[in-house]
Amino acid sequence: MPFELPSLSYAYDALEPNIDARTMEIHHSKHHNGYTTNLNNAIADTPLINKSIEEILSGLDMENKAVRNNGGGFYNHRLFWKIMSPNGGGIPSGALAEAIDNKFGSFEEFKTTFSKAAATQFGSGWAWLCVKKDGSVDVCATANQDNPLMQDIGCEGVPILGIDVWEHAYYLNYQNKRPDYINAFFNVIDWSTVNELYLKGA
Repeated sequence: MPFELPSLSYAYDALEPNIDARTMEIHHSKHHNGYTTNLNNAIADTPLINKSIEEILSGLDMENKAVRNNGGGFYNHRLFWKIMSPNGGGIPSGALAEAIDNKFGSFEEFKTTFSKAAATQFGSGWAWLCVKKDGSVDVCATANQDNPLMQDIGCEGVPILGIDVWEHAYYLNYQNKRPDYINAFFNVIDWSTVNELYLKGA
């Protein structure tokens, strides 16, 4: 199989109390594992089997729902786990901080904009911080498992930070209080990793 469920660099309970262990376990071992298995099944015996997930998504036939949904689910969650850490929180620094200030005026204004995008995404989906080719950043949201790598999604750039606002990401602990989950997410963001992704994508 070309794609494998990525291992986490921390234990399921490591992000508590911000994200509870049971949610992490179900989210990773059931949901992400399911997207991974279904993606492999969807690309089996097709030319896509030899491509990276980034190549698959950037050249995707958007009518291919099996690859669109499961490929997006695989990629989105892989990024989600990567940009969180038990030692997260705080604010970004370096080139990323400068790009955020240039776009939003301040980190607090970025946080407000990102949180609003996540909170107002109707139904299931994601909110993103993306870097564009010129090094600028922007915030957007997508439905379901779509992401900015996909064509004509109304959201440009390479994702460097994403928050999952599907109910399975937070409902055990936060129930219908999505804004509380979004606020807690900022306590576990690994800004050093996000900055590395920014430098790589810019």
